Amino acid sequence: MGMIESILLTIATAATPLLIAAIGEMVVERSGVLNLGVEGMMVMGAVCGFAGASLSGSPWIGVLCGIAAGALFSMLFAVLTLTIAANQVATGLSLTLLGLGLSGMIGESFVGQAGQKLPSLFIPGLSELPLVGRLVFGQDPIFYASVALVLGTGWFLFRTRTGLTLRSIGDNPASAHALGIGVIRYRYLAVLFGGACAGLAGAHLSLVYTPQWVENMTAGRGWIALALVVFASWRPARVAVGAYLFGGVTIGQLHAQAIGLGIPSQFLSSLPYLATVVVLVVMSRNRRLMLVNTPAALGRPFVPDR
Repeated sequence: MGMIESILLTIATAATPLLIAAIGEMVVERSGVLNLGVEGMMVMGAVCGFAGASLSGSPWIGVLCGIAAGALFSMLFAVLTLTIAANQVATGLSLTLLGLGLSGMIGESFVGQAGQKLPSLFIPGLSELPLVGRLVFGQDPIFYASVALVLGTGWFLFRTRTGLTLRSIGDNPASAHALGIGVIRYRYLAVLFGGACAGLAGAHLSLVYTPQWVENMTAGRGWIALALVVFASWRPARVAVGAYLFGGVTIGQLHAQAIGLGIPSQFLSSLPYLATVVVLVVMSRNRRLMLVNTPAALGRPFVPDR
């Protein structure tokens, strides 16, 4: 029972940054913007979160620094793609490369330092329940934020007028603009939200998952988050399911290495990324599902009439 509880806890911890980053990117793509800079925003959130916590002595300050770093990076992307109308794919890739290089420079002096771990919730009696106690009542605050993000995003997109407006912009920005909707303003806000989520996901890595700073510690999780959005066909509940599936694959390969199955460790380490490729191939074969849910204007620049 203790081993099962431990495995479930580690899966939840591994899935949380994927879930948060993917939810943020899903909102961005629902507005018709394709931001491939999630990896760069996550790694900047990780290094700034760790630096903020180390310098201030408070992991909560670190969380705020991580969110701010992701949001600022996303604003750079927004200015280039929404105001200047630069190519979204090229800009996102450049943002990732910039984030990886800049984070290495910022975090150079923090390598090897002990981190400030964000404390987990503890409710006497409830947190001590067998199996579900720590899983439900003993997680870190960012885990509960990820659950709230899934529920809140689903409600916002499909139960509010503003969410409907955002989705209409992602499908046909020209028609939305003709109706007097501020397309660029909505897209700016969506990109800012996505960047803040990516920064929070990065802060979770350096303050909860492994409370230390290691260069390139995101290890491709930003790309997995991008694949999760496609896997989930732009639906929040499916994003959550996909994040926990990928979290299970990640933790599963670690346990497989620990018990010594005789499989090369390099192959086991590649399983999460191999699963990403398989999911994308399977999803691409279902053309009907992809066409129904994909924002029609995804990745297309929009310049309103002057």
